[in-house]
Amino acid sequence: MVTGRAVAAASLGTLALGTVLMLSLHVVPPTDEIDPVRRTLSQYALGVNKWLFDLAVLLVALGSALAFTELVRRRLVRPLSAPVLFGALWTVCLLVIVWFTKTDWTIGPSMGGQIHRYASVVAYLALPLAILLAARTVFADAPAWRHTAQAFGLLALGGLGVLLVGFVRMLAGGGPWWRFVPLGLVERLMGAFAVAAVAVVVLGVLVRAKSDDAVAVPA
Repeated sequence: MVTGRAVAAASLGTLALGTVLMLSLHVVPPTDEIDPVRRTLSQYALGVNKWLFDLAVLLVALGSALAFTELVRRRLVRPLSAPVLFGALWTVCLLVIVWFTKTDWTIGPSMGGQIHRYASVVAYLALPLAILLAARTVFADAPAWRHTAQAFGLLALGGLGVLLVGFVRMLAGGGPWWRFVPLGLVERLMGAFAVAAVAVVVLGVLVRAKSDDAVAVPA
């Protein structure tokens, strides 16, 4: 029988492996030639290393799903609650991002590319909201863990806010929103903060569960 601790460990492991695979795309040919400051992560899916990008995203999706499943199993959040719904939305959007590839602008716009873009925006909005809400109940009596998880969630959400400012600026007559900031760098930071937020929640639950077990064992 799979224990809750094993599920939590599997969540951390898949999140870490997905992150490592995504980072590897920055150094392996030919994707090492992609500018990480200006080009988004999805650019990696337009070449021969698409399989590696897809695998990395799928691993993060799996790790996230395991994380929220464990929170529900431990009754730290209700199955039909805002944190779980936002967490599920994040996970589903990651699957959509894999299924519908980013627009290849050397060819022209595509419906799949538009779906990919919208799914990315929803994902980066849903995950921070899930963490901000979950941390309030999961770590109600552990302010250090709560504040750490929420800080990462706010940092991820802040990146989306910066992009929104660029979009509003463009509507007001400014330049293209994707040139308002170094888009690739901002997106990478948002992704890193999002994954870190999930990892902090899982790690906090594991550490606190271990501490509770130690206290429960008679001397």
